[in-house]
Amino acid sequence: MRPDPLSWSLLIDAPRPGWQNMAIDSALLDMADGEGAAFLRLYSWFPYCLSFGRHEPATRRYSRAEIEARGLDCVRRPTGGRAVWHARELTYAVAAPLAAFGGLHGAYHSIHQMLAAAVGSIVVNGQLALAGAARPLGPSAGPCFAEPVGGEVLLDGHKVIGSAQLRQGNAFLQHGSVLLEDDQALVGILAGYSAPRERASLSAGMGRMVGFGEMAQAIVQAAPGLLGPLGDEIALPTSVAARAAHHAERFQDSAWTWQR
Repeated sequence: MRPDPLSWSLLIDAPRPGWQNMAIDSALLDMADGEGAAFLRLYSWFPYCLSFGRHEPATRRYSRAEIEARGLDCVRRPTGGRAVWHARELTYAVAAPLAAFGGLHGAYHSIHQMLAAAVGSIVVNGQLALAGAARPLGPSAGPCFAEPVGGEVLLDGHKVIGSAQLRQGNAFLQHGSVLLEDDQALVGILAGYSAPRERASLSAGMGRMVGFGEMAQAIVQAAPGLLGPLGDEIALPTSVAARAAHHAERFQDSAWTWQR
């Protein structure tokens, strides 16, 4: 389903630490809900970061002591889903009024169609598909990229994009990770898997390295066909930065990160 026309703001952001990325995405959701704004944000993480889903039982599945001993940055997302290691990947975020998409399911489908079109414009050697109908999979089921749950972008049968949503009032946030390289074995190791699970990445599918800039450009080119016309790329607005500051403390708080 193509959404009703919106005035989209495009942000291709600098690499930021996990807590700041989550604070900015939360601020975009605030503005989508309060002002009817619509945003497409593309970004990466520095330092690399392990993120947990909002309701994921991280303390039972992952060793906090080992994560801290390895010096790994970690954060808990405002959205659901399962753990992701944000390293050599591109993260996208869409925040917009929900009515334009007809609901969360319509938004999920439209955004993944856009991402599939973007991936398809790059990868010529792999088989691209959208996963079948969604099926329930609890937050304790393991790492995000362990297996598809429905509607996600698959390359050679393996999930290469993992996404999560949050509704707030009349708006929603959907963000997710596009695997440029397969670095997700670390999540399995931290979860106690004895051997890495086979996965795919865009670079593997292309037979060469696919970088952040190339993937970002592919998404920007695919977006108008599914989301509608994008505005010119803008820097992070001061209004968003101010709102993000109000969320920052939560995402920097270890009590939030390790709450369950």
